[in-house]
Amino acid sequence: MTTYVLRHGQTNYSRRYLVNGDPTKPIRLSEEGRRSLNKGWSSVPLHSVKTWLASEFPRAQQTASLLMGVPGPELITDPRLNELDYGEFEGNPFLEYAVWLDGHGAHERPPGGSESQREGIRRMLAGVLAALEHPGPRVLVAHGLLISVLLWHRDRAVGETMPLFFPEAPYVEPVAIPDVELPEFIRTLMNDLETGVQDRTGTIGDWGIFRTGDGSAVATVDSVSPSHSQDQKDLPHA
Repeated sequence: MTTYVLRHGQTNYSRRYLVNGDPTKPIRLSEEGRRSLNKGWSSVPLHSVKTWLASEFPRAQQTASLLMGVPGPELITDPRLNELDYGEFEGNPFLEYAVWLDGHGAHERPPGGSESQREGIRRMLAGVLAALEHPGPRVLVAHGLLISVLLWHRDRAVGETMPLFFPEAPYVEPVAIPDVELPEFIRTLMNDLETGVQDRTGTIGDWGIFRTGDGSAVATVDSVSPSHSQDQKDLPHA
């Protein structure tokens, strides 16, 4: 069996490069986000999926519901798959959180937040592993940070330590993990969380990780300035 983990479709918040870690906000898919579900239909054997899981966020549940169709199996909600709690940065441009994260590190909680970046990642990974308790194949609809971490681990170089910022997570493109590989996949990442982040030099203003072409940020967010051209954007898509 296989577990498919994917990011929800685009929202008007993510299109505007704003962060949302509060599931009580009624943020749903944009028109483009609904159209992007075609990717899921072509990359996941939807007819054979036995279990559907999603975070508590409306955009994740909407993505799952539209993919599974009507009638479909019961959608299971797991708060462990929720997006990161951004605290006082809620609703603001991702760049503001990124500046704070760069200065304070992965193990510190943002002002007003209930978890650090590493604590949030650990929670999400626990949710992925717990999906094995349900019949497979299974689909998990989650958020950019989790997908970014999974993609980074899948493509990491030998000996590479977990970074502070991760590769960009595409919308509605599943990371497929065979069930026999999933426990070790998650165990390795859990161990990575105990190690330090990669060394970095320079300031946030000149750090290349914030360039779209050089890799993207933890929550997969784009530049806060819509006037920038594609190759000048300071941050990747959220």
